[in-house]
Amino acid sequence: MQGSANLNVMIKTARKAGRALLKDFGEVEALQVSANGPRDFTNKAVAKSEDILRADLENARPNYGFQALSGSVEGTDPTRRWIITPLDGSVNYLHGIPHWAVSIALEHKGEVVSAVTYDPLRDELFWAEKGTGAWLDGRTRLRVSGRIALVECIFATGLPAAAEKYLPAAIKDLVQLLPVCAGVRQLGVPSLDLAHVAAGRFDGFWQRGMKPWEFATGILILREAGGFAEPIRDTQTMLQDGHVIGGSSAIFEKFSKIIRSTD
Repeated sequence: MQGSANLNVMIKTARKAGRALLKDFGEVEALQVSANGPRDFTNKAVAKSEDILRADLENARPNYGFQALSGSVEGTDPTRRWIITPLDGSVNYLHGIPHWAVSIALEHKGEVVSAVTYDPLRDELFWAEKGTGAWLDGRTRLRVSGRIALVECIFATGLPAAAEKYLPAAIKDLVQLLPVCAGVRQLGVPSLDLAHVAAGRFDGFWQRGMKPWEFATGILILREAGGFAEPIRDTQTMLQDGHVIGGSSAIFEKFSKIIRSTD
């Protein structure tokens, strides 16, 4: 399956940034014995990855804006901007845990229309464009799981650290969901979690308080794979509020009812 010119730029750039991160990852693992070494090295790796993303995307589309953890830049085209994550799962990377990704979304008039999430460690590239489906490496069309019994389903989430704002709500969610499902996984990479829901590996995902660059790619990839992605509350907007619930069409109603009952 071939994508648009924009998507081809996104794929090439994500792979380039991912290769740089992968090259440095072995060094991070070797630095685990020191106190500050891994953190300093990871920060430099993130900066290098973002430099690659911004330089290549700006070169290809100089009039588009940017949104990332490092800040936002307005483009001369006010309707389009890149939402980039040079390293989703930076805490995993810092600790030498082999689970992280690079993601690039293209937003047009407030809606994500193209998305790429790249997992360099597995060399898996998930992508989608609005109206054309979701794909793994351009060869395998992604489809959400068809499991219909919650007791057979596995869900993914991100749990707040320490005394963060949404910890009480997350605990309430787990109390309600764990007794009726096959398990919940906390892997720390929202963009990959949502891509794995799209691929049928997970059945659903939810998390509160995220930033747009953590999940922007995932909501489009999931929707184009036949799933649902919505704000947790009807009054919220995902890209503004950062509260997301997504799942396969087969179980979304039952799953979302549980999560929304604790919110």
